[in-house]
Amino acid sequence: MNRIADIRKDYKLETLNETGVESNAIQQFAKWWQEALDSTIDEVNAMTLATATPDGKPSARIVLLKGYDEKGFVFFTNYESQKGKQLAENAQACSVFFWKELERQVRIEGVVEKVSIEESDLYFLSRPTGSQVGAWASPQSSVIENREVIEDNVMQYNKQFAGKSIVRPLHWGGYRLKPQLIEFWQGRESRLHDRLQYALQEEGYWKIERLAP
Repeated sequence: MNRIADIRKDYKLETLNETGVESNAIQQFAKWWQEALDSTIDEVNAMTLATATPDGKPSARIVLLKGYDEKGFVFFTNYESQKGKQLAENAQACSVFFWKELERQVRIEGVVEKVSIEESDLYFLSRPTGSQVGAWASPQSSVIENREVIEDNVMQYNKQFAGKSIVRPLHWGGYRLKPQLIEFWQGRESRLHDRLQYALQEEGYWKIERLAP
């Protein structure tokens, strides 16, 4: 059996050079995003979201990207979940995409804000019925006695909404991570990776700098 320390892979697929990237970080993300979509990556929109308490205690989990534009990166969740409570107290957050098939990472740092009520309603209505019911049935991150608590809640809300449109619960909706820094990471041989960091300046442009691997 191999030791954990012996597990390694050398990256050789691509390079990342200052002369070949977009001057705008969101446009560069769009370029890599399209290449990720065109690849064989499963759940390409899965990203690690890291949040922290006001005193700096961190936590992280996987969420799904549901949209992005020049304003930021959007995901949806329960506002009363652990991440929702932490974001209410400390709006600073970081997300990371790891697309191993392309030997790439994208790291995004910024401030999180809630999306508009209209945006949350529109996305909620696009969800499958089971997911809509689930948003009502699950007191996300709360301690529950057993699985039957959720199953009973699902039965209750299925009956309550039978034959009716399911409205979005007020405790559920979207967030937008407004980027202040975006790092693009391309794996290279011998762990000498390419790392280009975009930092948003007060004047509105993105400053591009290379980081040591």
